[in-house]
Parts: sequence; structure tokens; C-alpha cells
Amino acid sequence: SLVSAQPSEVRRVASEGVDLGDAVRRVFEAFPRRRQATLFEEELTLREVYAQLEAIASAVGPGSRARKEAILRSLLSRASPREAWLLVNAMVGETRLGLSEGLLIDAIAEAYGPSRQEVERAVMVTGDPAAVIEAAARGGPRAVRSLRPEVFRPLRPMLAQTAETVDEALAELGGRVAFEYKLDGARVQIHARRGRVRVFSRRLSDVTQSIPDVVEAVQDGLRADEAILEGEVIAVGESGRPLPFQVLMRRFRRVNVTPELIRSIPLEVYLFDTLMVDGRPLIDQPYLERRRALEGAISEPLRIVPTIVTGDPGEAGEFLERALSEGHEGLMAKGLKSPYTPGVRGKHWLKIKRAKTLDLVIVAAERGYGRRHRWFSDYYLAARDPETGEFLVVGKTFKGLTDEEFEWMTQKLREIAVEDRGSFIRVRPEVVVEVAFNEVQRSPKYPSGYALRFARIVRIRDDKSPEEADTIDRVREIYESQFGGGGQA
Repeated sequence: SLVSAQPSEVRRVASEGVDLGDAVRRVFEAFPRRRQATLFEEELTLREVYAQLEAIASAVGPGSRARKEAILRSLLSRASPREAWLLVNAMVGETRLGLSEGLLIDAIAEAYGPSRQEVERAVMVTGDPAAVIEAAARGGPRAVRSLRPEVFRPLRPMLAQTAETVDEALAELGGRVAFEYKLDGARVQIHARRGRVRVFSRRLSDVTQSIPDVVEAVQDGLRADEAILEGEVIAVGESGRPLPFQVLMRRFRRVNVTPELIRSIPLEVYLFDTLMVDGRPLIDQPYLERRRALEGAISEPLRIVPTIVTGDPGEAGEFLERALSEGHEGLMAKGLKSPYTPGVRGKHWLKIKRAKTLDLVIVAAERGYGRRHRWFSDYYLAARDPETGEFLVVGKTFKGLTDEEFEWMTQKLREIAVEDRGSFIRVRPEVVVEVAFNEVQRSPKYPSGYALRFARIVRIRDDKSPEEADTIDRVREIYESQFGGGGQA
């Protein structure tokens, strides 16, 4: 142990922390430390911490666990409580330092000389600010400008805005438009090179081990030596129709997937884009060029999502009805000349769904009543303010989740609570849910000025980040469209 205290006392103090790093900080502040016996007690330096973390990351083989623990113990034994908080949370991806990406881009530009636009572009094509910093420090503006997408370094997904109808999508995009099935699945980014495959979720988590059947399909069907592909993974039933999203998530939440689970929840992958093929970056190429590259790079068992290209509202409407009748969510409409803009929610892509839904973030919860008293089951739902980054409450609901999901949600919300009053908790805005509703009303009850009528959770979207949640602007658009004031702005 790193502290002189009874295990029960350590657990009691640690339980008060809001995250793992905070728990360690509280323990280090509460109890005397058992420091390593060294002649001189030197403060930790950034260079030393970086080297030790690199050593932890590279330790493999027999005895690697013990080596990693020894390195971590050495670091923590010399760290101040606040340094321990930062170290632990850095290792588990929970730093939350309040440093926005915009500020980081400004800092890189100021420190190393490239323009802000060049840094922004580099972050976009690499998906990794750290890689941009490393390039800028090594080679200045020229190195930043030379950055390109790389296999096994995931890019942030391009995002879509919403259109209420195919007519609206055609009017927004103009002329002939590509309409693709919008599948009720999990979006994935597939990186492959000469038989080696890694699959990333839309939040850039590595999910390769959870979906070995998808990996096998890529190994069998990719004709290119290397590629970065995008697609949607769906679970399919015996009838061939897609299974509910919640069923699919049972596969994605499991690291160790058994043959029985693969047989009970079979997966299929449908591709819709490619960002790089055989070393050629494609994100700046128009949609049609990327689609041709995708078609040339794959064969069975890989498939492309059903697609038509048309400027006819009637034909597009029939295609939408066909997608819905086959159990899918709706359509994606894409401009034929549109580039791929990683991490950007622009008007080049529009999603068309029959049901009214919003992706919202849970910011607080209350204990339920009656049979729901065991769980935090009444949820405050918030939309993102794109100007401030704040989350503004637009409604509250207890409808839509199963008992199993209530149990999962209660445990998750406790882990991210920042205020606990017993029957009420306020949480970090991390959990995204898809919410159906009847209409948007004006309401003085919430600071947002809006409230959803008859809100109900359709599904937990743990594949989406809070930054991908719908904005208060979108809520306002829906409200105005109800009264003929125009829909998608």
C-alpha cells in the first residue's frame, strides 16, 4: 500500500471521489504516505513522467503486469495529491482540464508558427491533436501542412444535420442527390493493412475484439492493400431484418465475445465511404469519387449500403418507404460534390427519419416512485448550446427504459455524479440518449425556454459523445416548423 491506513478507511475516503483520480487524491491527502526509500526525494518532471508512461504502454509479455504496477507505484509514491489526480485520470482518459480544442489549436499556432487554419486542418485529418503538436515541434509549419490520414489512426466521423422530408433535402442540396439507407446500427471506421484490421467506434474507441466476425469479413472482402473505410454494423435476426439497437450493443459492450454470442447476435457490415485507399487520401475528393474508390476496393462478403442517385422527389420518397418497410431508420441524403469533413456537422449530409427524435444528454436524475424507487429513473434531458458549450434542459422523462437499462443507468450516473442529495443527483454531461417526443412547446420552466411534450427515451446512445448531441438551435427549428415557420435552417 502507498498509504498508512486500514483498507476499510481507505475505501471510505476513496468512495467520496467523483472519479478515480479524485479518489486517489483524497486518499493521499487524508493519510500519511509510505514513500520509497531513496537518498534524495526529487520532484517529478514532465519528461520523466512521459518516459515512465511510455514504459508502461510498451511493457508486454510475461511479468509485464508486475513491471507496470512497479512503475506506477514509483510514480505515485513521489506525486503530490494533485499530481496523483492528474496522473491517474490521464491514464484512464478522464482528465477534464477545461482546455477546449479551440484553445489548443490557437496555442499550437502561436507556439510553432503555422496559421490557425493549417492547425485546424491538421487536427481534422489526423484526428489527433497530439500528433499535430509533435509534428509542429519537430518540423514547424511545413510538417503541420504535410500531415495526412494514416491507417490505424482514427479520424473523427463526419456528421449530418437533419431534414424533415426528402423534398427539403433535395432543396437544400440542389440537383441530383445520393440517398442511402440510414441503418439502425453502430457506425464504425475500419482501418486495414495487409490483413491486419482494427475497428473504431464513432467515439474512436477500439472495438476490434468485440466484433471478430466483422474483422473476418474485412479480411476476406478487402481487395486493397490498405484502406480506411466507414460503414454501419447491424445485428440481424433469422428473418434477415435488423434487430433493435439495444441488442447490437450487447456485442459492442463485450470484450470477450464467445462463439455462442456470435451465433445468437450475428452482425453484418454495410459500407458507405472510404477516406483512404492504398496510400491515397480521399477526404478532399467529392462523394462520387470516394464511392467509386470504395466500389473498387471491396468484394463479397463486404457490401455497400443500398443507394440511389436522383433528383426526383417521388423516386426518393419511394426509396424512403422501402427503407422503412425493411426495418431501417430512414435515409441519408448526400451532396454528390461534397468532401468528407471529419468531425464537422455540416449541410453536405442530411438525415431523414420519419419519427421525431433528438439526441440529448442526461444532466441530472431523480429516484423513481413505486417499483422504480430502487433506481435513478427520472432523467433531466438537455440540448447543447453551440455558442457556450453548456447543456440546457429541455425536458424530463422516466419513460422508455427496461429494468435492466434502469439498473445500468443508475450505476453509470453514480459514477459520474458531481452532486448527490440522496434522491437527486447532478451528473457530468456524458450520457447521450435518443429521445422521441410529440412536440416542442415554449416553457418558462427551463432556462432553455423550451420543453418536450411526452418525451420518452428510445435508446441509450453510448456510441455517441456529448458533442454529437443535438443543439438548442435544432430544438428551436423543430418548434418553429410546427407552426409553418420553416424547418431546417
